[in-house]
Amino acid sequence: MRQDKTAQGLPPVICWTEAGQPCSALWRSESGLPPPRRVVVADDRINADAAYRLACEGTALLWRGDFQNARQLLQALARRIDRKPDKRLKAAPTPRDLFNWHRQFQSQRARILAMLLLPFSENHCIPLRRAPDVRQACEEAYGSSEVPYVVALRELLGLIGAHEWRKKGVEIPALSGRIHPHYGVFAPIRGEYLDLVAAAPLPSSAHGLPLAFDIGTGTGVLAALLARRGVARIVATDMDPRALACARENIERLGLDAQVEVVQADLFPAGRAPLVVCNPPWVPARPSSPLERAIFDPESSMLRGFLNGLSAHLEAGGEGWLILSDLAEHLGLRSRAELLAAFDTAGLKLVGRMDARPYHPRVAVADDPLHAARAAEVTSLWRLAAI
Repeated sequence: MRQDKTAQGLPPVICWTEAGQPCSALWRSESGLPPPRRVVVADDRINADAAYRLACEGTALLWRGDFQNARQLLQALARRIDRKPDKRLKAAPTPRDLFNWHRQFQSQRARILAMLLLPFSENHCIPLRRAPDVRQACEEAYGSSEVPYVVALRELLGLIGAHEWRKKGVEIPALSGRIHPHYGVFAPIRGEYLDLVAAAPLPSSAHGLPLAFDIGTGTGVLAALLARRGVARIVATDMDPRALACARENIERLGLDAQVEVVQADLFPAGRAPLVVCNPPWVPARPSSPLERAIFDPESSMLRGFLNGLSAHLEAGGEGWLILSDLAEHLGLRSRAELLAAFDTAGLKLVGRMDARPYHPRVAVADDPLHAARAAEVTSLWRLAAI
């Protein structure tokens, strides 16, 4: 069906025909996908092969059947995508080529799976048989809603998963507590970088460390770690409203709000500090959705912004801690020489470095096309000072 054009500045609308009548609803996509141009109504009678053919052709299926059957159909679509061999995988001559192929495959996979759509009525209710109560999960991601809308089932499952993470939290041994990530904020499940920050020697001070900056705080976990280590005051910055709300909630939950101030800033807050910490996205590539910005940093813009601004925000004798994975080096996306040259260009010298092997679950996935690069990955805490 034809997709109506939305007026500039208005939320996108998805249109379809049902029972011979034109219909429309608000379109939601946290990954930034536009509304599908062709939509057909589907229910439990459609088989997986027919659904897969339509999705590959760019036709979305607005589901009117049983909710649990829709979940099973989504799994069947995923199996069909994943079992299809791709000659480009065997032909990829370099790790960089393999990475580019993998990104293209993941983007195509996401596009096809996003073609299975669910209707929502007011207040985030799903008007389908055996549909779960997802009101709280949707409220956390979307805010309140008093109008019907349509969303991809795959996105809804992501919202539900994020809600469960937020409820139970992530245990952080160095904090003796939990961090509760919000939807769209990167969860601190890679423990090796947390261990590095917990163990690195703090810059020497006769009366303890009075101040530190945490750049791009996300969930607030590094600011909390610094507070637990006795830093008197931490200013944690971020630009993302979700991250700011998440960090403030976690800091308050841990009882550290007297030590940690969370502020909205593009990288650095005003002033100088004896310690400035940053854990930027580690892969210099373009994110395919806003939710990937914690991993992908186009042209290393945040990394370079941190390095180039660090000297101006360090007190005399202070240190900047750059926590960075070398996965990009193993993928051929950035060389070690380029990283060291960026230090020199920014007027920084290396004081020391601590390394740790990651122990996140993806390292053990042998059939991952990027397994070799992940298996060789090392996360480092680079201790930098102004020249």
